[in-house]
Amino acid sequence: MQKPDPITVQILRSRVASLMEEMDYRFYRSGYSTIVRESRDFSCVVTDRTGRLAVAPPMFFHGPVYFHLIGRILEIYGEDGLSDGDTLVCNHPYEGNLPHVPDMALVTPVFHDGSLVAFTASIAHKADMGGAVPGSTWGQATELFQEGLLLPPVKVVRAGTPNSDLQRLIASNSRAPELVLGDMNAQIGITGIGRDRLKALCRTFGATIFTGAMDEIIAASDRRLRTALAALPDGEYSSEGLLDNDGVDRDRPVKLHVRIAVSEGDIHMDFSGSDPQTRGPANLRIAMVEACVFYCLIGFLDAEIPYSDAARDLVRFTFGVRSVLNPEAPAPCSSYMKTCHKLVDVILQALDPFMPGRAVANAGGSGGSIVVAWGDSAPGRGNQYEIFGSAYGAGKDNDGATGVSTHLANLYGTPLEVIESEFPCRVTRYEPLPDTGGAGEFRGGLGYRRDYELLAPASVVYRADRAVIAPSGLSGGADGAKSRFLLWPDTNEEQQLPASFREDFAAGTRFSLQTAGGGGYGDPAKRSPAARDFDIAEGYVRDTAKMA
Repeated sequence: MQKPDPITVQILRSRVASLMEEMDYRFYRSGYSTIVRESRDFSCVVTDRTGRLAVAPPMFFHGPVYFHLIGRILEIYGEDGLSDGDTLVCNHPYEGNLPHVPDMALVTPVFHDGSLVAFTASIAHKADMGGAVPGSTWGQATELFQEGLLLPPVKVVRAGTPNSDLQRLIASNSRAPELVLGDMNAQIGITGIGRDRLKALCRTFGATIFTGAMDEIIAASDRRLRTALAALPDGEYSSEGLLDNDGVDRDRPVKLHVRIAVSEGDIHMDFSGSDPQTRGPANLRIAMVEACVFYCLIGFLDAEIPYSDAARDLVRFTFGVRSVLNPEAPAPCSSYMKTCHKLVDVILQALDPFMPGRAVANAGGSGGSIVVAWGDSAPGRGNQYEIFGSAYGAGKDNDGATGVSTHLANLYGTPLEVIESEFPCRVTRYEPLPDTGGAGEFRGGLGYRRDYELLAPASVVYRADRAVIAPSGLSGGADGAKSRFLLWPDTNEEQQLPASFREDFAAGTRFSLQTAGGGGYGDPAKRSPAARDFDIAEGYVRDTAKMA
């Protein structure tokens, strides 16, 4: 078999990366829902013929999903059961390893001269897939079936012919069928664009050169990560952290635990000390655990290391049976992102002793999500679905960032103008929260508040974390502030609601969503006078007692 030369490999790597960017942009411009066209909660990828990624998408945490999903497709259909012009759909957390039910994947096989050479694929969060609550992300779900319509890998387009029966089935199970089918068909379109571009590449370079280049790209990232892991000193360190609760057993925190053992470049991540799988939807599928691990390792060792699926060959995992990080169906998992964020904190805390000064303090985590179901008040516009960021924890020589998506979630906040023009809702405040970043030699990032006034009756579904257990500081830094959801803020009727609920509110109701702050890093007494003066001048700190 002819092996591609290094220059051709680099050219094809750039072409694949450029194609993924084109797919990403075209889908973003074609999006129906605000989740796609504003929050950009999606990814678009090219994989090899076995489902391995050679180039990672910007939405990093989707990356490890594709390997499991395409492996399952090949297990079900085999190469002989796939045809040119097919596209498959799946949103099943257990059949396809999707993060949760609202995340829908579309996968298109790519053939050249009758042989399978690659896959193009996309995962995107859908506005509503049915289930117990609008938005399909019920923080109090106790089984997967309450989270929406489940689709194992199945053909939604067969040899170029759309499966209209399946589309009608999906539409009839959604509260926002136009948005769901609109976004789904956009995904079908962009995976088709990817397929056609890859076919053109194979005609230009030859299929053997293309598939060989994909192998070489993956092998190159393997060498980079393997070399970085070899530089880690031998040792064994453990860490644990707590989620507030699973959304159902509200008085019981959920423990996440990792023991990391390194020996001559071999790394073993043992999560068997984590709690059993939860009754509520805090459970995490294996692809999401992998995403947390690979993200932490690359960020901790060398952020310039290109991610590929070679990483899964370099890390050994151990899990407890039926644990929160290794659940069995039909355990619910719609609140998976808060678990991802806490797991990242836990892994970084355990990595820190290997190379002190590389890790950062706990972030404010996922600021949570809110779904406002307007019923007849916003006909044809679907649910108001927003996903929030928070703040980064501080690190050695750096304060934490304020008002950003943290770690795995490369998402955008929905602009106020879009909210107010599309829904009967007014955003009355949107600003950083003073005194919410943990004190330290380096200060944690600030949380922020976003206040709303409902101009019509609505049902509100809210999911968050870190309202009970604050984000931890590191190396002597103080904790960041906790998150809060306040009804009637800044009035005598102010009331703090739980971090996960569904409630019906009347027109005129006002509430404030306040995200957690990042933890501080290092002894607060060592913060420079100039940095303290800057914090006060900029309004980051008003209560100077919290600097100590």
